[in-house]
Amino acid sequence: MKQPFQNWNCWLSVILWWLLGNENGAVMTRNSRPNIVLLMADDLGVGDLSCYGNNTMSTPNIDRLAREGVMLTQHLAAASMCSPSRAAFLTGRYPIRSGMASSFNLNRALTWLGGSAGLPANETTFAKLLQHRGYRTGLIGKWHQGLSHASRDDHCHHPLNHGFDYFYGVPFGLISDCQPSKTPELHRWLRAKLWISTAAAALFPLLLYIPRYAGWFSVPWKVIVSFALLVFLFFTAWYSSYGFTRRWNCILMRNHEIVQQPMKEERVSSLMLREALSFIERYKGGPFLLFVSFLHVHTPLITKKKFFGHSKYGLYGDNVEEMDWMVGKIVEALEQECLTNHTLVYFTSDNGGSLESQDGAAQTGGWNGIYRGGKGMGGLEGGIRVPGIFRWPTVLEPGKVIDEPTSLMDIYPTLSYIGGGILLQDRIIDGRNLMPLLEGRVSHSDHEFLFHYCGVYLHSVRWHQKDCATVWKVHYVTPKFHPAGADACYSSVLCSCSGDVDFHDPPLLFDISRDPAEARLLNTDNEALFDSVIKKIERALREHRKTITPVPQQFSVFNTIWKPWLQPCCGSFPFCGCDKEDAP
Repeated sequence: MKQPFQNWNCWLSVILWWLLGNENGAVMTRNSRPNIVLLMADDLGVGDLSCYGNNTMSTPNIDRLAREGVMLTQHLAAASMCSPSRAAFLTGRYPIRSGMASSFNLNRALTWLGGSAGLPANETTFAKLLQHRGYRTGLIGKWHQGLSHASRDDHCHHPLNHGFDYFYGVPFGLISDCQPSKTPELHRWLRAKLWISTAAAALFPLLLYIPRYAGWFSVPWKVIVSFALLVFLFFTAWYSSYGFTRRWNCILMRNHEIVQQPMKEERVSSLMLREALSFIERYKGGPFLLFVSFLHVHTPLITKKKFFGHSKYGLYGDNVEEMDWMVGKIVEALEQECLTNHTLVYFTSDNGGSLESQDGAAQTGGWNGIYRGGKGMGGLEGGIRVPGIFRWPTVLEPGKVIDEPTSLMDIYPTLSYIGGGILLQDRIIDGRNLMPLLEGRVSHSDHEFLFHYCGVYLHSVRWHQKDCATVWKVHYVTPKFHPAGADACYSSVLCSCSGDVDFHDPPLLFDISRDPAEARLLNTDNEALFDSVIKKIERALREHRKTITPVPQQFSVFNTIWKPWLQPCCGSFPFCGCDKEDAP
């Protein structure tokens, strides 16, 4: 009898809302500041969802959001890697503007939680905007925007310093090392002995320096450096058996406190779902912003046992379907609290699926549908085209499909608009308010040009003509796939942004409004048309480059290397470890 009673409560709240509102229900809902639930997958391919054309994967809950809301088919990430893409999502700005773009091929995302890189304090996230408008803001799940900068506990890049009132999740991100090694860890007493012996060995190069410094006799620098290098290699060899990557990067936090180190991968999904539902229960009086940043579907594909064998695509498919189940539980909680009509729900992914992610013959990364390329591949569609689903009953027309260029950066000005915030005037905001497009008040996206970077290097530009539906895409640089004839960079795991790439002069031109798979090159079809399109795009590119001002690079070598004094630690460093969480 409980469910009918809840339904009557929901109907009563709707009737009261209409009686107390005015004729324009949409305006009333927006002016009363709706709740906002943002759902972001990690490395989900746009081709993995049934609503985007996959007829072999079961995603009924995400499909329901699309059926009851608006679906964007040309929704684009500002980068094809997680850290820069998420920085752009949070700030509404290209990652290069905040320094969250790399000039190096290897460290294009944060590589160590004990590094000093992160989203700069002078950047303002949509969470901070809404926090100032009276929203209670929470982040559950992956952050991957840095943690500390000068000391272990300063937490200057922490979510709570970027507008979130509550954080429960992984400050880094999910990596393959987050699952226990098949090799047992060393016993504590043996680790202690090895630590003491390493410290003693490290003193030896210093002792060799004393005679040289005192002037007794000269010890060649090569000898001192060689001994120091041997000590370092010895330390690395035994400490890797201790599983330091897992213990130092894969941790679970509640606000500023470490609650699991290392994270217990078999429990983390249940814990995060519990926290998301608890946040809705606590702040159902609203308004609230809940950002659920799933660890799914990044390797190592942590999945509950009850979902094993659930799909046709092995562990990856099982992981997708578990995430869909979690989405269903969150949507169900909104319904039970009678919040459905007063809540904007948005689902997306941070970038495209990873084509190189494999475990033997099994694919452990996503499928990007008809689009070329994948994660880490600059401006190729498969790496930047992501799902974009908005559901807001009473405001957005159900079942609507929009094939206009939109961006993850658009969430920032869109949330500012519906939450009653004011966009900052002291910086460039690259995103555009999506509400006129979503509501059908306009039929054309505000984006005329979108610039697709790979790190700090511009690879591609998209031009959406104002007077028609044509969308041109020009490639100046594309990845060089290897081995030869492959469709990804299997030899190096990640494609390069510079150096080992193909430069195109003249550039490659595609009409992706008619050829989204970028299969038909237009360079020689119509020379006059080609020249006019390229000239228009290059004029826009010159103007865009004038707006880029130099800022400190967060992904410099120094910022991204591991620093012992910045390593978050529960317990005694370096033997960090704790579990303060009860089983869900």
